[in-house]
Amino acid sequence: MEDLKKKNATDMNDKEIVFSQSIKAGKRIYYLDVKKNRKDEMFLAITESKKVIMGEGEDSQVSFEKHKIFLYKEDFEKFMNGLQEAVKFIQAQQGCYTKSANDAGTTDMEVSKTEIQTEEASSLNDEIKIDIDF
Repeated sequence: MEDLKKKNATDMNDKEIVFSQSIKAGKRIYYLDVKKNRKDEMFLAITESKKVIMGEGEDSQVSFEKHKIFLYKEDFEKFMNGLQEAVKFIQAQQGCYTKSANDAGTTDMEVSKTEIQTEEASSLNDEIKIDIDF
C-alpha cells in the first residue's frame, strides 16, 4: 500500500514531457518543458536552475537552486503580452542587448529614438522573437 502511494506521488510529479528545450545563460539554465496533465491538456513548465557553490577548495559543495513557473494555455496570451511590455520597457530604459562579432557579450546602450518608436508601434499581438547564440 505504501509503495502504491509513493508510485502515484512520483507519477503526479513526473508528468509526461512532450517537448523540452534548455537555454544556457552563464550560471543559470532555463528549461522550457511542455507537459501533459492527467486530462491530456498541455501546459508549459519554466524552470530556472542556478548553480550555487558553497565553500572553497576541496570543501566546496555544489548545489542547484531551482524556481518553477507553470503556464496554462488560457494564460499564454496575457503572459506573452506582459513579457513583451516588460522587455520593451527595459530596452527603452537601458537599450537593446546585442552581441557583436568582436565582443561576445556587450550591451548596446545607444538605441536610437527611431528604434524605440518602431518597437512601441509594433502590435502586442506579434510574437516574441528571441535570438540566443551560445
